[in-house]
Amino acid sequence: MEIITIGSATMDVFVECDDANIVSVRKIDRKSEFMSYPYGSKVEITDFASQVGGGGVNTATNFANLGFSTSAIFKVGEDIYSQGIFEFFKTRNVNLSSVIQDKKDSTGFSIILTSFEGDRTVLAHRGANAHIKKSEIDFEAIKQATLLYIAPLNGDSNRVLDDIVKFAKENNTFVCFNAGTTGIKKGYNYLKKILEYAQIVVLNKEEAAMATGIQLRQDTKEEKFSQQLVHPDLKEMFKKLKVSDYQIIVITDGGNGAFAYNGKKYFYCPCFDGPVTSTLGAGDAFASTFCAALAKFNAQTDADIEKSLVAASINSAGVVSEFGATAGLLTFDEILKRMDEHPEFGCQVENA
Repeated sequence: MEIITIGSATMDVFVECDDANIVSVRKIDRKSEFMSYPYGSKVEITDFASQVGGGGVNTATNFANLGFSTSAIFKVGEDIYSQGIFEFFKTRNVNLSSVIQDKKDSTGFSIILTSFEGDRTVLAHRGANAHIKKSEIDFEAIKQATLLYIAPLNGDSNRVLDDIVKFAKENNTFVCFNAGTTGIKKGYNYLKKILEYAQIVVLNKEEAAMATGIQLRQDTKEEKFSQQLVHPDLKEMFKKLKVSDYQIIVITDGGNGAFAYNGKKYFYCPCFDGPVTSTLGAGDAFASTFCAALAKFNAQTDADIEKSLVAASINSAGVVSEFGATAGLLTFDEILKRMDEHPEFGCQVENA
């Protein structure tokens, strides 16, 4: 099976500081959390590291690590950061012949501020990631692939999405689409055109709310939404996002787990238990592992969706246990071993 990914590539710098504060702000209909530092002061860094990252890099690395023949499309500059990215892939068994390099652009760069809880705030410079053009895409490689995984694209790069997914559909290439905020901000009517071509769609809860215009209501005295397996507003999000019968829609909810919908049933999978060092890359690991597992299990039954969610949760837990977006990735054999060791870990299912 040939898999090709398209997405971003960045050099990530991780900064950990024990003096970072987490500030919660609550309103009647929502809750927001902010990371803060003393204003106007010099703050000591507790730990510091640099790693290669970005959705295109993370997912290509995961697919290859899971044993699939993998190619990647991403765009970088000709600078010290692109050298670091190419060096990283020397031992990752990923075909980089379709990578775009432009000496007039700069490679993406991010500063990741990590909290004592393991969560993070990312300061991102998109660089070349935001400037992918249709003329630069290796469409022949997409045609030859069995699965095209689309990680979130930034800025002007979203303009190529229509052409990519349409071409993939015309050439019988299976599409897994992980929607990003840049495309979602263009509105539901734009997003719907992309959704129509995708067999698997993955968003986080915030992205799903933004895409559908549906907000999850908080508990009231009269109704306790949190006590229901699937929030009724989440069900409405699923129904609006599922625009074709053959689709599986996944909505992730951070540390609360993930939900899936295939038109007949709702699935809920909690997070696999384990230490949390950094949550960066967890979403990429979850979404790409879910797609890979569906392919591995052939996705013939509801049980295959359940197993794929479990596999994704286990691999995502491996990622958050390590510092960096790809350091904790597991092989398929390691995932299956943990599934066997923890038969009690599974999904809850509700009929639609």
